[in-house]
Amino acid sequence: MAQMKVLISGAGITGNALAYWLSKLGHDVTVVERFPELRTTGLQVDLRGPGVEVLKLMGFDQAFRAKSVPEQGFLIVDSANRRRAYFGVNKSGKGLQSFTTEYEIMRGDLCRIMYDVIKDKVTFRFGVSIDSFKQKNNEVEVHFTDGTTDHFDFLVGADGMGSNTRKLMLGPGVQDALRPVKGAYTAYFTIPRPIQKGEEYNSTFYLATGRRAIMTRRHSPQEIQVYLPCNTTSDRMKQAHRDGVDEQKKVLAEIFDDAGWEAKDILRDMFNSENFYCERLGLVKLDSWFNGNVALVGDAAYCPSPLTGMGTTSGLVGAYVLAGEIGRHCGKPKDGAKAPTDGLDVAFKSYDDKFRPFIDQVTHGVGDDTIFWNQMPSSAFAVALVNLILGIAAFLRLNVVGNWILKENVKWTLPNYDELMRS
Repeated sequence: MAQMKVLISGAGITGNALAYWLSKLGHDVTVVERFPELRTTGLQVDLRGPGVEVLKLMGFDQAFRAKSVPEQGFLIVDSANRRRAYFGVNKSGKGLQSFTTEYEIMRGDLCRIMYDVIKDKVTFRFGVSIDSFKQKNNEVEVHFTDGTTDHFDFLVGADGMGSNTRKLMLGPGVQDALRPVKGAYTAYFTIPRPIQKGEEYNSTFYLATGRRAIMTRRHSPQEIQVYLPCNTTSDRMKQAHRDGVDEQKKVLAEIFDDAGWEAKDILRDMFNSENFYCERLGLVKLDSWFNGNVALVGDAAYCPSPLTGMGTTSGLVGAYVLAGEIGRHCGKPKDGAKAPTDGLDVAFKSYDDKFRPFIDQVTHGVGDDTIFWNQMPSSAFAVALVNLILGIAAFLRLNVVGNWILKENVKWTLPNYDELMRS
């Protein structure tokens, strides 16, 4: 296979996965990452369905399990900390997963697993990002923030929901493809909480009034993760999202002050958390995931939002499909072929055509008024009713989370790529 010079923007899960496959095909791969080192922060992620299949094809199943979070299930409690429903992990190997899957891991651990395998095969440039690029003569001329310039056969943006590569690809004056879910915000952070005798590794969910919720997840004996989702029309929250971490924490403390349950203690410790991130939830929807010799993958191309439970799976599977189509269509000499990029346009189009049905199903209904998020209960009566329904569903062993809320149940078959397996 003719070698191509490739640039990937973003050293997260999706970027590293794509670098793994493309380096396996023998291409010259460079990854740029704006952070000064591999970013191993972030909270818990999971894999579902085809995401698990791709993990196994990469040969990372054993390494993943060695670092996995031993979460046992999803517990719903009320303001008095009384158990209202419980959905255990599905270990049967059949059917849909619940909220908790057999494949739970901290984001940073999954990044590190892939990075350690490819770091000697791929060029990583940390503390650098793309300033601008131009496409000409069947290549991409890239100008970096450190003042250097280089040329690549193609560029892939794997730089997340707010992708700068996507904005540059769309060009000036074109509206970005990020579609925020109205009023939806979530904060993520960790706080110290030594495990108590008899305590299990559960995800604990508390539904508060006023379109608020608190979720905690234990991933270690020393600390827990905290998630603070809310649906608010607060102008201060909109502005805080742009004003930085300190202001975001102050606004969240104001919003959740009277939420009940363990809110007071959690908010107190939130101010000391250094592993804090707050985002306005949204999706990315594009008519095309490529333009010329530039393509997008993962959240940069089709962020499904955390509401679907399929973000990490979508990124991992998308990277596999993109690399598979490149392996299938590029670098095979044909009559009149003059460049290793011959077939790249076909590969990008095939990637878009094959993976879009998956993403369309995952994102269907997200952002509409019909989804659970925009109908979060506000009154105490509505909260009690939801808890009652969930309790009945748990008693009847109905997987309401997997069937009604998350988007794992996608009718789509993972393609086979002999090119990736042979290399």
